Amino acid sequence: MIDEKLVAALKARAASGDSGLLRSPEFRSLFGALKTLPNEQKAAYGQAVNQLRQELEVTLASSVDEAEALPAIDVTAPMDINSIAPKMLPSNTGSIHPLMAERDKILDIFYRMGFNASESREIDDDYHMFEALNFPDGHPARDDYDTFMTEQTAADGKRLIAPAHTSTMQNRMMQKYKTNLDKDEPIAVIVPDRVFRNEDLDARHEHTFYQLEGIYVDKGVHAGMLIATLKTFLQEYYGKELEVATQPYYFPFTEPSFEFSLSCPFCDKAGCSICGQAGWIELLGCGMIHPNVLHAAGIDPEVYTGFAWGCGIDRLVMMKNGIEDVRNFHSAKLDFLRQFA
Repeated sequence: MIDEKLVAALKARAASGDSGLLRSPEFRSLFGALKTLPNEQKAAYGQAVNQLRQELEVTLASSVDEAEALPAIDVTAPMDINSIAPKMLPSNTGSIHPLMAERDKILDIFYRMGFNASESREIDDDYHMFEALNFPDGHPARDDYDTFMTEQTAADGKRLIAPAHTSTMQNRMMQKYKTNLDKDEPIAVIVPDRVFRNEDLDARHEHTFYQLEGIYVDKGVHAGMLIATLKTFLQEYYGKELEVATQPYYFPFTEPSFEFSLSCPFCDKAGCSICGQAGWIELLGCGMIHPNVLHAAGIDPEVYTGFAWGCGIDRLVMMKNGIEDVRNFHSAKLDFLRQFA
């Protein structure tokens, strides 16, 4: 007597929790059809419509109860947010970025060597970027850093900075851990994080990359300990014996300062495309922490000495995997990234 397709559609809407169903034109049309029927059919038709109405009301009430019992929707969930049991993406749909995977390996090596780790800051001030590192105002070496400056200023009126190196954390880390020295324990910290430089982009230069800072302070620390620490790390990371070499350099925050090179792990000094046929690869800058930097952190340079270094994690990973263009890491090229999955 009632159109079966219409009944099926109404029941489906009730099951979905359509609260406006009983006021909808589709449902009201059932009552409009009553006056078009012969008198002998009206009673039976009316009973059928009322019975259908009761069924729809029961279904709607049940739908409301079920909806209220559902957990709150997490709008940050990546998929299936209305599911009672949220589903996770299959593990084979992605992988850890190669830089992050290699960073974790680096951290593990230094943890085993007794170092703590800390994050850097992605916005910092002039004091920690320069002054605490023995770059006073007007120091010519400030010009060597292609620094991104923000429009916002710090309390001293100087503009905030996107750090060009993780050395901005040296002063903070030495102050944080200097109580170790009172317990005859060293300050041993690494800082792996992003840094930013206003550079022209090419196969060897990116405006954003990851750097690894290292700090070690104690009584009797000397340059031989610095070289041994870096050599131990690099041999563990590259998985083979390597020769190292240093040559004098200048950094305001270390004295003496060195450029640290290692024998090419790919050609054993024979010369290849990775090392530019030189057999050696210049890897990082390092040196003994300048007395002024120790003093700025409240550490007596007459009693304690220390060393520090900074190297690009991107560069370490490029060398390890024979990658020729640093821009590949941040290019979102899946064919490249999937090689490391």
